[in-house]
Amino acid sequence: MLSSRRVSHCRLLLIGVHALLSSGTPAAGAGKVPAIIVFGDSTVDAGNNNYIPTVAKGDFPPYGCDFDGGVATGRFSNGRLVTDFVSEAFGLPSAVPAYLDPSCTVDQLAMGVSFASGGTGLDDLTAEIASVIPMSQQLEYFKEYKEKLKVAKGESMANEIIAEALYVISIGTNDFIVNYFVLPLRRAQYTPPEYVAYLVGLAGDAVRAIYDLGARKIEFTGLAPFGCVPSARTLNHDEPGECNEEYNELAMRFNAELQAALRELDGELAGAQVVYAETYGIVSAIVANPADYGFENVEQGCCGTGLIEASMLCGMDQALTCQDPNTYLFFDSVHPTEWTYKIVAEEFLNTSLRVFL
Repeated sequence: MLSSRRVSHCRLLLIGVHALLSSGTPAAGAGKVPAIIVFGDSTVDAGNNNYIPTVAKGDFPPYGCDFDGGVATGRFSNGRLVTDFVSEAFGLPSAVPAYLDPSCTVDQLAMGVSFASGGTGLDDLTAEIASVIPMSQQLEYFKEYKEKLKVAKGESMANEIIAEALYVISIGTNDFIVNYFVLPLRRAQYTPPEYVAYLVGLAGDAVRAIYDLGARKIEFTGLAPFGCVPSARTLNHDEPGECNEEYNELAMRFNAELQAALRELDGELAGAQVVYAETYGIVSAIVANPADYGFENVEQGCCGTGLIEASMLCGMDQALTCQDPNTYLFFDSVHPTEWTYKIVAEEFLNTSLRVFL
């Protein structure tokens, strides 16, 4: 049953592709960016975790309840992700497919692909904890993808797609909330500021690696205030129900150091444009004034009790899922709703990504 639903998902994408090609009015960005190529964690995983042995999955209801056809694609949300909205804004298909989805064709992947894996981090130890795909393996998949493109499209066109594509990296939260604050190993090795510096170094390594493989238009997404996700509020022993400000301060420190590193890389990597995409400010604004953005609840997730459930636990508590997910900032206790992702995507398109449109 699940496999047939995944096939229908890629068929939906194919219908969208034909509609784009037959339309006489492509979006403003059409042609300038031929593909969206994505690396990262559950914020941009389009379903790769469906195809690996891990408990970190979102390929069952209530996930996907607002996706086209109500398909649980493996996205950790009720609908589309930031990268899906960005793809559509660039005149590309309205959903970026998962690389490991066997029902997706090379022609589909040539216009967009996600190598991302929910639960992963910049630190390989983070990926080990949840048995998911580390950044190093995502880069190996990218190399494999390049070879498939050359076979399907010819070397010249494949090289053009790789050079002109927009690369999105969204990763880092799990290194703190799954790894550093849960397990003792990294805390024994690094103080919080030292761990931030370590992660920012790994972020720089990731940017250099995709640059060496041909990337030239690169966006790296900063961290949201992860101290305000419902699970962090629930587990905040000092102030139960409130944002964990220690977590938020680390997110801000990471973002500041990441911005500085990306500015250096933008100057250092010949022919590349490397930009930082800000999420902390827009999500903080939503938390402070939810009604201004159409939200009614920014403290609990839509699924289950909204306090601690994510992934499998959401499936077990499906009967408790809220009636209107997009009045919630979060779909589960960690991941945003489609409406949140749409707002963040619009913010990106009006700021950091404008240079590529």
